[in-house]
Amino acid sequence: MKRALTFAAVGEASTGLALLIVPGLVGRLLLGEELTGVAISVARVAGIALIGLGVACWPGSDADSSPSRALRAMLCYSLFTTLYLAYLGIGGERVGRLLWPAVAIHAILTTLLVRAWLKEHRAGQ
Repeated sequence: MKRALTFAAVGEASTGLALLIVPGLVGRLLLGEELTGVAISVARVAGIALIGLGVACWPGSDADSSPSRALRAMLCYSLFTTLYLAYLGIGGERVGRLLWPAVAIHAILTTLLVRAWLKEHRAGQ
């Protein structure tokens, strides 16, 4: 089972990384169409989510519980989504009404997840 989980984690995280770096190419290879416009931003957020999924599915030791992996995965997703959405807003390319509220919500969630991770990390020492 560990091999299958590792294979799945690497595959999802690799696809996520590809979506972050070359979303147009991934769109063309997977869907037969070049991604353009807002689809590129959406694909990059999906890429961040796939990286988080890869982190969550990465097999760990017996001491590395599922809630611990899930916490790291959500922290990874929320942090990088916050940064990417803020980058979009600062660049001014794509700014809808809910962009900055989404950045704020993800920033709050990231803060809460960091606090939970630090608490867990300190308890494990």
